[in-house]
Amino acid sequence: MTPPLFWVDEIPPAGQTATVSGSEGRHAVTVTRIKRGQSVILGDGRGNLADCEVVDVSGKERMTVRAGRVEFVTRPKPLVTVVQALPKSERAELAVDLMTEAGVDAIVPWQAARCVSRWTGSKVERGVAKWRATAATAAKQARRAWIPEVTDLATTTDVRDKCSQVVGDGGVVALLHEDGATPFASVDFASAGEIVLVIGPEGGLDDVEIADLTALGGEAVVLGPEVLRTAAAGAVALGALGAVTGRWAR
Repeated sequence: MTPPLFWVDEIPPAGQTATVSGSEGRHAVTVTRIKRGQSVILGDGRGNLADCEVVDVSGKERMTVRAGRVEFVTRPKPLVTVVQALPKSERAELAVDLMTEAGVDAIVPWQAARCVSRWTGSKVERGVAKWRATAATAAKQARRAWIPEVTDLATTTDVRDKCSQVVGDGGVVALLHEDGATPFASVDFASAGEIVLVIGPEGGLDDVEIADLTALGGEAVVLGPEVLRTAAAGAVALGALGAVTGRWAR
């Protein structure tokens, strides 16, 4: 079984020791019950990983490790950003968790026209913080080298700008829509430098949003025969991309 991963600000050089404390140390010592002599992985969330041996455990939140092999893991290509319209309540964190485990590179929380959930005032900061914390936890669980970026809350104008930039750079923008005219498997994702997947809320994408984004070069794409919940669509699409591009190549 792969050793557990814990986040640190900086990876120690091979042969040197480092102390993991605070919330990550507490999780290692109190929750995971790491013991001296066990193997763990340290990551900085920016591609750097170190295989380590635990040399000391003290108190309830302090673990000292010695680094062995240190490596840098490059991001898979093509890069994938998911523009996720805000789902209802607890499904928001589920969507972020599933997308992170499936390998998303960046997540854009989007206040789409048909969103039932509305982030206003202090909810904006709290919502973004919760999504970022969920992404970090899910990346740790999945033993990922990279924590996906979660951007600030996006307006439709922000989404238009992002899609325009990606299409202008030769990338692919796919609007996942049950009435999409283009089958997912027929899109040439493999040759794109970057892919943006746009996912609507429970009520789906608004007709104006579809018209705006397709006018900018996006394509309304049907993922499969079933209608997926908004929380599941991103993870399913990322799995399909892993199979039709080189993202799952090792």
